[in-house]
Amino acid sequence: MLDLEPVGRVARGAFDLVTMHDDPVTGANDEAVTARIAELRQEHQDLDASIQALEQLPNPDQLRIARIKRRKLALRDLIVTLEDQVTPDIIA
Repeated sequence: MLDLEPVGRVARGAFDLVTMHDDPVTGANDEAVTARIAELRQEHQDLDASIQALEQLPNPDQLRIARIKRRKLALRDLIVTLEDQVTPDIIA
């Protein structure tokens, strides 16, 4: 049986970081957000590995694969949102 543990832990606790704002003087929150981005990227890779493992089964469960892909897309959106929070806006 496949170990699909990463499937169950998608972006828990990540939304609280989206609403936080940096302290303009210390930038202390940037480190926390950057650490969370790294965790989410690892989780995104874990989901990708789960999808690949499921697709190699003799009779893959297409519904389960589709659900994992949706979670993976949601993670990608969250990662982009957090990256935008860390990256300052540049007005050209």
